[in-house]
Amino acid sequence: MDELKVADKNTPYWWEAAPVRPLPRQPLARKIDVAIIGAGYAGLSAGLVLAREGRTVAAFDSMNPGEGASTRNGGITSGSIRPDYATITRRFGEAKAQAIEAEGKVAREFLYDFIKTEGLQCDFQLVGQFKGAFGYDQYETMARGAEALAKRLGIESYAVPYAAQRNYIGTDFYRGGTVRMDIGGLHPAKFHAELLRVALASGLTVHSGTPVTSIERDGAGFRVVTSAGTVTARQVLVCTNGYTDGASPFLRRRLVPVRSRIITTEELAPDVMARLMPKLMTITENRQLGFYYRPSPDGKRILLGGRDSSRVGDPVAPKIFLRKGLVNLFPELANTRLSHSWFGNVAMNRDMLPRIFEKDGVVYATGFCGSGVVWAPWVGMRAAHKLMGHHEQARTAFDFRPPASVPLYRGNPWFMPAIIEGYRIQDRIAWWRARR
Repeated sequence: MDELKVADKNTPYWWEAAPVRPLPRQPLARKIDVAIIGAGYAGLSAGLVLAREGRTVAAFDSMNPGEGASTRNGGITSGSIRPDYATITRRFGEAKAQAIEAEGKVAREFLYDFIKTEGLQCDFQLVGQFKGAFGYDQYETMARGAEALAKRLGIESYAVPYAAQRNYIGTDFYRGGTVRMDIGGLHPAKFHAELLRVALASGLTVHSGTPVTSIERDGAGFRVVTSAGTVTARQVLVCTNGYTDGASPFLRRRLVPVRSRIITTEELAPDVMARLMPKLMTITENRQLGFYYRPSPDGKRILLGGRDSSRVGDPVAPKIFLRKGLVNLFPELANTRLSHSWFGNVAMNRDMLPRIFEKDGVVYATGFCGSGVVWAPWVGMRAAHKLMGHHEQARTAFDFRPPASVPLYRGNPWFMPAIIEGYRIQDRIAWWRARR
């Protein structure tokens, strides 16, 4: 049985169809309009906008472009915000909460139109999302929330009682749930590859394997020191997130990298997929450390992800944990092999909201908190318009003060295993109460 708990490959399933590769070396321009740090979704989206406006732009990535979260995530276009509406209202006021909720709808619609307009071949499907409830009390609360969301924003959102649950997902694990039809799935590595293609075609220069070591003021502009040499730029945009390093110490003190791991099953028989994923929806759960899962774009596998409390290496225990979660949901998969298991970093900040902000003349687009498929392109493009002074196009509810720094944190998230374990205890207590 042990061998069934270890995946055949420890690389992302997405890299099978869209491998991450280094780009050919490019000559380093000594003077440019804008230097972008990071060539994931946010950096490429910003670079695309700037290059099409005639700016000379170079993006620098310490790894291969997209090697971080952009090609490792689950490919779910949720655009979810971790704090709920009431929490955002309490912290920032009702106007901010309303603006953030409304912007989520606009950002998703923008992404879908962008994929269509640019002809990005990334297996996008607007399949909807089911969110499972733990206990009938939670279901009632979620049902009222779905109704309110439909009234406020006109999103197709509704409750699914326990009696109808198997029409959406082949498990009795939940006690009903909710559906919203404005969420879909895509192939994240193909999406990044296509975004890179159109950005390069528009004139963006991307330097892979070229870490930035420092950003320094130089008169009205900046000196950007990289492993390949020094560039002078009029403006700098930092688009790093879960892989932020010492090149930006201010940002590093505000973003905490958290491992997220995904496992993928081997190909399943068509009748099994039809039984377990009858509508091929993306799935999430209403708990602190809930799983997120979905069918593969071809409808032949199930991918399941969750937070990983490990910090170094690639241990077996997190794979076993996710596998047990998969089997708890779908007991008939007990003897199914895992084809892939991998992890990547997402970045969390203290208020769990994406951000655009400016500090000492440098603009930052970051803090996607596990929902970067929607928010990274959106925030990256808004930041690009901010640099160009396009006030209307730059307008966003996420352009406000920097997130607060994390006390006693300078880049080593030593405290994360304890925090994740605390969330797991909360989930176990909530599960016990729901089942009484």
